[in-house]
Amino acid sequence: MDLDWHAARSDLEDLALLDRDANGADIDLVAVRGYRLQRLRDEMRKRGVAACVLFDPVNIRYATGARNMQVFHSRNPARYLLVTEGLVILYEFPGCMHLAAGLETISEVRPGITASFGAAGPAIVQREKRWAEDMASTLSELVGGGATVGIERINAGAVRSLAARGFRLVDAQEPVEMARAIKSAEEIGCVRASLRATEIAVARLRAAIRPGLSENQLWSVLHQAVIAQDGEYCETRLLSSGHRTNPWFQETGPKLIGENELVALDTDIVGCFGYYADFSRTFHAGPQPPSKVQRDLYKTAYEQVHYNMEVLKPGMTFRDYADRAWPIPEEYFANRYYLSAHGIGMTGEYPYMCHRADYPAAGYDGVLEPGMTICVESYIGTDGGAEGVKLEQQVLITKTGIELLSQFPFEEALLA
Repeated sequence: MDLDWHAARSDLEDLALLDRDANGADIDLVAVRGYRLQRLRDEMRKRGVAACVLFDPVNIRYATGARNMQVFHSRNPARYLLVTEGLVILYEFPGCMHLAAGLETISEVRPGITASFGAAGPAIVQREKRWAEDMASTLSELVGGGATVGIERINAGAVRSLAARGFRLVDAQEPVEMARAIKSAEEIGCVRASLRATEIAVARLRAAIRPGLSENQLWSVLHQAVIAQDGEYCETRLLSSGHRTNPWFQETGPKLIGENELVALDTDIVGCFGYYADFSRTFHAGPQPPSKVQRDLYKTAYEQVHYNMEVLKPGMTFRDYADRAWPIPEEYFANRYYLSAHGIGMTGEYPYMCHRADYPAAGYDGVLEPGMTICVESYIGTDGGAEGVKLEQQVLITKTGIELLSQFPFEEALLA
């Protein structure tokens, strides 16, 4: 193995530091939080929703800035938020009441009631009723009996019990997703910070690629660098090599990277300030140059991403985008990525933008607006092929077009 080839690869950390604001010095987080809470309230008002009860920890953080064991609370209904026009009440996990101290977005912190079988055991029905009684009492006081209340996922028994107390329950997803879709200038500062830190992490991962290293070992390089820069976690395990790059969505595992194989990565990182850094790159393990087949796959994916970036513009409908997007060649159609593009913010979010062929069954219409951040996707690999290529760019919709947010370079050897 030619180790000199690896040693000669460029160090990309300087590029990742360009336009860096990851230390937050120029980001007004009070303005970020205030904007987000007002966005949510505006979208609630448009739909006649008097209150929202949020359980998704990402949405709780969006509305208030309050952060606590985000992954744990994504599957445990132990922490929740009540948002009304006048008050915001955080129901916090036991022993954690102090964590939201000083947040100007939160009016009051109360102990939460965990309505889950794990917490209540055989008394789960009684616990669900207790939760509903407590919430109904507060809702009646703040917005009145019979009000329209948006609610996120919680035990079915708790929802039924709350509905039985006279409230009109609707899904909270719509107002929350529509609020999150449009970012402020300060939010874009947070997005940039998260991307710059993630680009440093990906540069270290790229430099660490060696035949004989396992996918898990390589992926751990990304984790270490993200956490060291005050990022938070990787939401998926999407790093694969060689034959495991085709089809896509094979999770990182113990496979050893072979000589001259492709190594494909989708970052999916909840990074600085809780904002998602989502771009994809495919690398070559060396030491020999990439093959013609590998280069052709890479150049095709590169073409798809950049073609579709050129299509995007403010005021365009999702239907129009689907019609104008890059036509996928038949040989790659079966393994196409499930979306052409999607919204991004604190996680993947509205809108989902389908390929033309998928639009009748899965698509919905809407309008691209300034302030939306969009990820443009490509996966290129033939059905049953030896390898595949994953590429993706994150962009901002502006008043006049788009602005590229993800700055990590593409591979010159694979574009040759």
